Formats: sequence, structure tokens, C-alpha cells
Amino acid sequence: MAVSIYGCDKGFEDINENIDDPVVVPSSMMIGTIVRDAMNEMYSTFNGSEIGETWSQHASLIQYNDPDRYKPRVTSMDAMWNIFYRTASNANQMYELAVAEGNETNQGVALVLKAYCFHVITDLYGACPYTEALKGPSEGNFTPAYDDQEVVYAGILDLLNQSMSLLSSGNGEINGDMDIMYAGDASKWLKFAYSLKFRALMRISGVQDVSTELQAVYNSGHLFASNSDEAKLVYLSASPEANPLYESIVAGARGEHKLSETFINALVASNDPRLPVMAQEAANGGYVGKPNGYEESPLAGFGYDDVSPIGANYLLPTAPGYFMSYSELLFLIAEAAKKGYISGGDATAQSYYEAGILNSLTENGVAGEYASFMVPASGVVYNSTDALELIGTQKWIVLFCQGFEAWTEYRRTGFPELTPAAQAYLDEIPSRLKYESTEVSVNGPNYRAVLERQGADELTTKIWWMGN
Repeated sequence: MAVSIYGCDKGFEDINENIDDPVVVPSSMMIGTIVRDAMNEMYSTFNGSEIGETWSQHASLIQYNDPDRYKPRVTSMDAMWNIFYRTASNANQMYELAVAEGNETNQGVALVLKAYCFHVITDLYGACPYTEALKGPSEGNFTPAYDDQEVVYAGILDLLNQSMSLLSSGNGEINGDMDIMYAGDASKWLKFAYSLKFRALMRISGVQDVSTELQAVYNSGHLFASNSDEAKLVYLSASPEANPLYESIVAGARGEHKLSETFINALVASNDPRLPVMAQEAANGGYVGKPNGYEESPLAGFGYDDVSPIGANYLLPTAPGYFMSYSELLFLIAEAAKKGYISGGDATAQSYYEAGILNSLTENGVAGEYASFMVPASGVVYNSTDALELIGTQKWIVLFCQGFEAWTEYRRTGFPELTPAAQAYLDEIPSRLKYESTEVSVNGPNYRAVLERQGADELTTKIWWMGN
């Protein structure tokens, strides 16, 4: 009996190991969490819609319209800070797991995602913790110093350069079942890294000479070449994996999210064939936008039935969430050529500008109307005098429903020319978000130090790449 009892205990730990609860998580398993967390915040109606979409004047709010008047929810500003730092930390953890696996390909994926997170953070807030960030668990530093944006952007570009080398190594693979963006295709992650670098370089091109780097990226042969390359999360049809705009506006019946008069008027003025795709007719008839701002809620004549909702295709549960689209890249290349950052001048700028418009029309199912749209009467035909405004305005249109990116590109280029919201709390369109509300207490010395360099923690304080 004693021998039998002993025998039953031998190897107990091995026999009873739970294979569904691994001690070490495979690095590929983290891709889904990182990608979904990032997109869910960018497309949240409380964040990308109430802030980015209204400040870029794609959208306007019928009620609960303080964000439209430049008084955003503190919880929204806090959420973007906290979640993107958490997501950057997850990307960091993914990188460390991939290092332990000897999987250089997944190391590259992790660094692209980490770079994207800091790209979002610094564009929204300005200076931010970077070199000392994410070191709380490993080094016990829970009060990191803030780095100026110039330092953060140098770090972002370095992360992307590292990712390119790792993704090109051919050492290791991505589990396609766990990669919800590119299904394990390392070549597409490489294109994302190069395209994101092009965007990042353009973001700082007004304050640094980056023409050599832009030309090198342009010549690389690794930029997005079609819509199949673009970085996007295609959501699923069922909650809670559906697009957040669908979850909130359709399933959650948040009908206050309507279209801006500025956006509707711009599409109507050019007889843009995307209008019936990007907008629905108002319940009372016609395509009508609400002027941004105004204290009265609802504003007389602009109630729920008077204003056009967002286009039905953009509210589908399966509508994609974009990290970066091919159309956006085409317009960035057009701008770079026009400004002389890359070779080709007006001829190259016009080629990419027209390709950007055609690609956007194609995505919206109206490619057949390209020829009738590109006529002098529409006001969208390329000309060298107004090229930057034309490029900026068309990029603003293709960034519809990508609120934070639309607002950020407006802040960088100044196009289209927007009039600040009426009866707003501020007399100008905000330039940044305020820092996370507990930073003043939990990281006080570093918080106060950055304000001395960057300026007051206000929505109107210009950030570095705006030329402050």
C-alpha cells in the first residue's frame, strides 16, 4: 500500500499541468491585445469622435456638446494617456518575450507597435516620459522624467529603424492565427514600419530638415503599395469585437454624433461623389451639417432630425480602424514632393495627389465618378499655386472618422482653414490635450519641470512640431 501511494504521487506536477494556463506567454499572443486596445481608444466616441472629429470639424454634437466647444472630458484625456502607456508597456513586454524566444520578426512587430504608441502620446500631449518610461516594474521608477518632443521623436524613429532591421532578418515568424492585422505576414509589418516612419518624418518636417531621411524611405521600395498593405484592424460583426463607433452610435443609440456644417459644405461645394457615402440624409431631408459649438443644446434648427448622421458604411460593426491608410500615405508623399523634401516636384506631387483621390473614391465605392469629379468646376484639380491647400484638404477628407489623426494633421498643416467653434470656451482650436490629471500629484517635480520648458498645461499651448 505504501509503495502504491508513493507511486501515485510521482510526477504529479507534470501530469496535472494546465496546458491552457501557460507559464510563458508566446510573444505572438500579445499582438491582438495591443492592436485592439490601441484602436478601441482611437475610435472611441468619447475620444476620437468627441475630441478629434469635432476639433477637425468632421463632426458636431447635437447635445452634450462641451467637447465641441473645446471643453473635453478629463476622463477622456486621462484615458488616452493611461491606455496608450499601458499599450506601450504591453508592446515592450512582447519585445522581451520575443527576445527570449530568439524571434527577431516578432521583436520587430513589437517595436513598430511601441513606436506607434509613443507617436500618439507625444502628438496629443507634447513632451512626455519616454527614456525613463515603462521602467516601473523592472527598475522601480514610477516617476519618470518628461522628455522634450525632439527627444521622443528621435526615439520613435530609432524604434522604427530597429524594427525594419529585425523584420528584414527572416529570423523567426509571426503566428498568423494571433496576428489580427496582417495574419502573420512580416513583409506587411515591414511596410507599416516604413510608412509610419514617413508619416513621423513629415510630422516634424516643419522644425527639422528631414529631407534626406524622407528620400531614403521613399526610395526604399517598402512603403504601402495598395490598400491591402495599409495598417488597419478589421473589426468583427458581433459585440464586443465590433467597431467602437458602431457599438456606441448604433448599438448604444448615441444619436448626438452628427456631421459638421464645415464638412458637409466642403463636400457639397465640390460636388464630391463621396458625400452620400460619408453622410446620410437627415431625417427631415437633405444633407445638413451642424455648425460647431454653440451653447444652446440642441441648437434651434439643428436637432436630432435636422442634421445628417455619419454615413452608414462608416458605422458598420465591421468597419476598419486605421493605424495608417494607403490614401493618407499618398497625400503625404504628394506634400513631400511639392515641398521639395523628395525629388519630383509638381509632377510627382500631382501624380500622388490624384492617386490619393482615386484611391479614396475607390474605397468609398464611387471610383466610376473620378473623371467627372476631376474637373475645374469642382475646385479640386491640381495646380501648383494652391497645391498644399488642395493636398491638405483632400487628406482631411480621407481622414474622416479618424478623428485624432485628422486633428493632428490640421494642427501641422493648417489645412483646410477652419474657423474656431462658435461660443466656445476658447477662442482658438486646441493645440494639445492636458496631461493626465494625477501627474501633478504622483509625478509633481517632473510635471512642473516640463511646464517650465513647454509652457502651461493648457489646451492652447503649442507643441514642438507646431513651431512653438
